[in-house]
Amino acid sequence: MPAPIKAELVAHSSEWGNLAREEITRLAAALGPNVVAIHHIGSTAVPGICAKPILDLMPQVSALVELDAARPIFERLRYEWWGEYGIAGRRYCTLNDSATGRRMVQMHCFETGNTEIERHLAFRDYLRSQPEVAAAYDREKRRCRDLHPDDSHAYTDAKCAWIESVMPLALSDYRRKLQTSAVRERSDFT
Repeated sequence: MPAPIKAELVAHSSEWGNLAREEITRLAAALGPNVVAIHHIGSTAVPGICAKPILDLMPQVSALVELDAARPIFERLRYEWWGEYGIAGRRYCTLNDSATGRRMVQMHCFETGNTEIERHLAFRDYLRSQPEVAAAYDREKRRCRDLHPDDSHAYTDAKCAWIESVMPLALSDYRRKLQTSAVRERSDFT
């Protein structure tokens, strides 16, 4: 289990998107065809809100058993492998800067069909499309950081109730947009 780190929050950086794309490219090349997609999630993927300066990436894979067999590849890429780490069906990995020891990337890997994929994407997309909700989340993150400035685990636990209160709206919005997109695609073929 990774030790808690300082719950440092910084203003959003436009560079995070570029860094995420670079790491996604590196991971996809190393992991091969088992990777369906690699998503940039978490607060660094939402413009305008503060975040811990750590990228959250979510590889979506065809087969978790193949991902488990790829553990040596992650380790060659300098990722630490933590297993499920409290969420069934997840593989959690972290990447630290070798010079400073600071965490740079947290990776949450799931097999296609795992409901956590939809939850992460729905929450990210909802915050991106609802600036007032994103601003409220920003305030909640700062409140939780002030409560637990030196314990990232307690900070994360503290904001869970707020996230869960918003999740039904995020999921509903996400599913509605998927349905609308599917209807549009079907009508394009008729």
